[in-house]
Amino acid sequence: MTKVCLIGAGSTVFMKNIVGDVLLNDMFADCTIALHDIDPERLATSNMVAQKIASSLNVSPTILATEDRIEALRDAEFVILMIQVGGFEPCTVTDFEIPKKYGLRQTIADTLGVGGIMRGLRTVPVLLDIAEDMRQHCPNALMLQYVNPMAINCWALAQLAPDIRQVGLCHSVQGTAFELAQDLGEDFKSIQYQCAGINHMSFYLSFEKRHEDGRIEDLYPRLKDLAVTGGEPAANKVRYEMLKRTGYFVTESSEHFAEYVPWFIKRDRPDLIDEFNVPLDEYIRRCEEQIAGWRAQEKELADANKLTISYSGEYAARIMRAVKTGRPTVINGNVPNHGLIDNLPEGASVEVPCLIDHRGVMPTRVGALPPHLAAMMQTNVNVQSLAVEALATGKREHVYHAAMMDPHTAAELSLDQIWALTDDLIEAHGEWLPAFH
Repeated sequence: MTKVCLIGAGSTVFMKNIVGDVLLNDMFADCTIALHDIDPERLATSNMVAQKIASSLNVSPTILATEDRIEALRDAEFVILMIQVGGFEPCTVTDFEIPKKYGLRQTIADTLGVGGIMRGLRTVPVLLDIAEDMRQHCPNALMLQYVNPMAINCWALAQLAPDIRQVGLCHSVQGTAFELAQDLGEDFKSIQYQCAGINHMSFYLSFEKRHEDGRIEDLYPRLKDLAVTGGEPAANKVRYEMLKRTGYFVTESSEHFAEYVPWFIKRDRPDLIDEFNVPLDEYIRRCEEQIAGWRAQEKELADANKLTISYSGEYAARIMRAVKTGRPTVINGNVPNHGLIDNLPEGASVEVPCLIDHRGVMPTRVGALPPHLAAMMQTNVNVQSLAVEALATGKREHVYHAAMMDPHTAAELSLDQIWALTDDLIEAHGEWLPAFH
């Protein structure tokens, strides 16, 4: 019987999607689902929701909810991570508010920038602790990692816990492809694409429609027409601008991408914020909205006799099914760059198509990316590599170096300001960053 462990299961909505996807597969109808979280109240809610999912689908899995991580991990075949180390308060708020004092504004701050660096520094040690528990209690399990900053996390795990089987998963590739199909008025089922790069900065190398008669249509000319004529969605002006400038469409949202590059958020250029509709402090707004709605959502889920369950589009259940049956599927996963992308560094975390079957995750070789895309990614890889170096060595100097190399931070602040900001952030994070005090 398959056992799947969800760590961070108090993230109830995401847990609902993953558990629903799993239990929609008949082969997992009697599996064991272990839910783990450090928040007993959120865990209890997730347990209740998971039980209702099973009842709504008329299946009988064994559902275990526990605050004991080892109990949750013991004999698991799949370990799904969905944690947020440090939570919204204090850590996420700190990641926004201290940079703001220096005039450095962010949108999401969970992948790159000083916010992403700090999140990586406090997250990776926890991931390594989980890896050690897996080593002891489920050494052959496959870790499915949904935690940001994805690239820093995956790179650090591959370097510091190489014996743990793991892949980083993000919904941005398939999610953006669905959005683009909607922008063009096309049925997503007819869309096919090749996408590669790094997490949150992968690009569609091809984006096509397969017609019923077998004809393949390149959809890039139509996407470029939207960009040129102003027909793009108002919330997506940044990415369509990048399409105009590079010829390719990037996977992660405009609010994310705006803070990965130096061109859109500038304290002395409010006109750019308006022109490209950049939502500053967006992640703070989303978290506050989610927290405000939590009680109502909890009551709605508790009062519902049955829940409507449909496939979410996340990769986890597809991977589990392919591993257990041997019937292959293809996903885009975050894996070490061992000969996969020629013009990105060896060992860096890259996001490429991966074949999944009974052997696990098998990344596919992409070759060389268009040089200007690789160059843009390299500016992000520089930050990721130095953050991993800081984690591997415990040297505070590399935290400064990572912040110094961040494109958006470097465009806004002097070196003295970057050093002072980094000191303030490390000090404010306190016990969350013990290695750097």
